[in-house]
Amino acid sequence: MDKDSLSVNLQKVFDAYDEEDVPLIVILGPTAVGKTELSLKLAKLLQGEIVSGDSRLIYRGMDIGTAKPSQEEMALVPHHLIDVTDLDKPWSLSDFQHAVDEAILQIHRRGNLPILVGGTGQYIRALSEGWKIPAVKPNPSLRKILENFGREIGPEALHSRLSTIDPLAAALIEPRNLRRTVRAFEVIFSTGYPFSAQRQCQPSRYRLLKIGLHRPRAELYQRIDARLDAMIAAGFVDEVKNFLCQGYSPDLPGFSAIGYRELADHLQGKISLEEAIVLIKRRTRVYVRHQANWFKMDDPTIHWFLVEEGYEKKAEDTIMQWLSADNE
Repeated sequence: MDKDSLSVNLQKVFDAYDEEDVPLIVILGPTAVGKTELSLKLAKLLQGEIVSGDSRLIYRGMDIGTAKPSQEEMALVPHHLIDVTDLDKPWSLSDFQHAVDEAILQIHRRGNLPILVGGTGQYIRALSEGWKIPAVKPNPSLRKILENFGREIGPEALHSRLSTIDPLAAALIEPRNLRRTVRAFEVIFSTGYPFSAQRQCQPSRYRLLKIGLHRPRAELYQRIDARLDAMIAAGFVDEVKNFLCQGYSPDLPGFSAIGYRELADHLQGKISLEEAIVLIKRRTRVYVRHQANWFKMDDPTIHWFLVEEGYEKKAEDTIMQWLSADNE
């Protein structure tokens, strides 16, 4: 099926699926690889709407440091799950699952194609693998104790302790993510069972096509460095300063987004701007390696594309064949 005939028959193709078999394209890959650019082109081509699968784009005001799509980009096609909460009102994985399911269903009902885009591995895997989050009610007093202990010894040290008692759960949590590490401990202490043992999976309600993007590691690091330099020039420091001036604490979970806590330390006189930039670049490299654990190149469910000249056409052809496979 070529582009023209696909465009003409998109509505017929989408109508062939019911709400228990909704077609969903997932665009995944490491930070700075080029997911936004591809998603915009595909959404315009395929009558699509973009759903963010990034755990930081949900926050209002976190624009520069998260590389949030610009207002001009978001005006090109509909976007969802961007700017939906404030920094002091974080979402849980369960919150994301409910919101993303509703967004995808509404897109499908409008006769459009949902395209989930993101680099937050836990979000993407939870959706595509049908995770059922443990039904353990929050324990505020226990959580407060764990959070205070985590801040005292450091997020990585608390994560290391989680690795000792539940290595499977720890492997799925970024070591600096205090909130998720604390939640894992909270569930373990509340139930007496490993957090990983309580996560259940069920068949996905979606007909999935996962598109993975990758670049040579050295090239990706160069893009990351250049992007951070551009962020600093665009006012990243002032963005963080604005949050601090509004009274937001750097201890909030949202500040674990790469760059925000480092720049907060700079603004509070703890480190220089140059030191903050070095730390941000170093931490981003670690994050890229962590993302590789979520999105493995040998995963047979992911169609991987090297971002090079002509790759977009290959990705389009793969999607067109997938959309038309059961509807010819």
